[in-house]
Amino acid sequence: MDTEYSFSSLNRSLFGEDFAWGVSTAALQIEGSCDVDGKSASIWDTFSSKKGKILNGDKPTHACDFYKEYQRDIDLVKQLNIPNFRFSIAWSRILPNGTGEVNQAGIIHYNQVIDYCLQQGIEPWVTIYHWDLPQILEDNGGWTNRKIVNWFSNFVTVCAQNFGDRVKYWMVMNEPAVFTGAGYFLGIHAPGRTGLRNFLPAIHHVVLSIVAGAKILRELCPDAQIGNTFSCSYIEPYADKPKHIAAAKRADALINRLYIEPLLGLGYPTEEVKALKGINKYILPGDEANMSFDFDFIGVQNYTREIVKYSFFTPYIGASLVKAQDRGVELTEMKWEVYPPCIYEMIKKFNAYPQIKKLIITENGAAFPDVVFNNEVDDQRRVTYLQTHLQQVLKAKQEGYNVEGYFVWTLTDNFEWAEGYHPRFGLVYIDFETQHRIIKNSGRWFAQFLG
Repeated sequence: MDTEYSFSSLNRSLFGEDFAWGVSTAALQIEGSCDVDGKSASIWDTFSSKKGKILNGDKPTHACDFYKEYQRDIDLVKQLNIPNFRFSIAWSRILPNGTGEVNQAGIIHYNQVIDYCLQQGIEPWVTIYHWDLPQILEDNGGWTNRKIVNWFSNFVTVCAQNFGDRVKYWMVMNEPAVFTGAGYFLGIHAPGRTGLRNFLPAIHHVVLSIVAGAKILRELCPDAQIGNTFSCSYIEPYADKPKHIAAAKRADALINRLYIEPLLGLGYPTEEVKALKGINKYILPGDEANMSFDFDFIGVQNYTREIVKYSFFTPYIGASLVKAQDRGVELTEMKWEVYPPCIYEMIKKFNAYPQIKKLIITENGAAFPDVVFNNEVDDQRRVTYLQTHLQQVLKAKQEGYNVEGYFVWTLTDNFEWAEGYHPRFGLVYIDFETQHRIIKNSGRWFAQFLG
């Protein structure tokens, strides 16, 4: 298909020669083969087997079959002219017991993925933890158990020792605010725990684990770039009234500041959200020295903005989101507002932290209702989404903000956590029955843009 796309003022060269272009994925969402070659169950394997937890009862059992067909999808990355491929390591594929004995079949697999990337001229960017905790560790308390700092350190050490000779870019964990908030407070993600009694210890143990993991990577892979990725949403108050402005500040503390600030040495934002003060009982003597790290880069993952209003009835935070579908705005399939300036605003916000050396947009993208017609997917709304968000990234860069890369979420349609296979985020369409792939027009546009 030779469709010409309107680039307007958008051109790859405007971002500079050293700007990192990529695409992001996650093991649980693409691999399938959940119980193959010695892999044990993750919390998502267990969670998805429970009735009513995942839309349409979907399970990640097969997903995109990347475990078996990784060469096919890495070939697609190359075909799309994408120089950097971000993927994650499934903890329970490497350490089926969570710690201890290493599963060599898992090591072999990820060595093959890394080696094939390099063979194709693609730089591997590895996320060590992307939400798929081994179920055996969850049975022992998961992130609420302080022992997990040692469990995770063991996992990081195994990854660094086996892959560190070739992997130059590492992200310790993906979006800690989401996997602890949704999984240990709201219960809508695996493992389905709820309440402050689970949320508060999980927050602190995740912070300690990120720093412990980053220090291990620094020691074992001294020449590597080490980062961590953070979810964020641009927060605006519902109205210019003190109660709504204050509510927006509390929401911002919980959504955008909860992890980045302690990891930069600024402590938890307990003044804005008083309920977070309960975290203090989990902070032991000496912890402060192990709560921050000098990262080489910070991964910013942004999709939308949120409008926040005061809410007397919302416990702990006294704030609620004004749903995008009630605001008459353009929506994605996830019912998120399409608001391109949000990514500019978040780059600006993170740049205000002097401790941050550089930013990489490690996820940005959108799910839309894709339709196959004549073996093509004309997803013009996604093309426009990517173009308009890239224009905002370029604006930030041209204004002097330190942003050095952009990764699209995601390569292929996949298992989208609690939403199952319904929302399609990929540059490549997948028929999950046949595993047939179709490069969408958005993928063709991105290839043309990068080529």
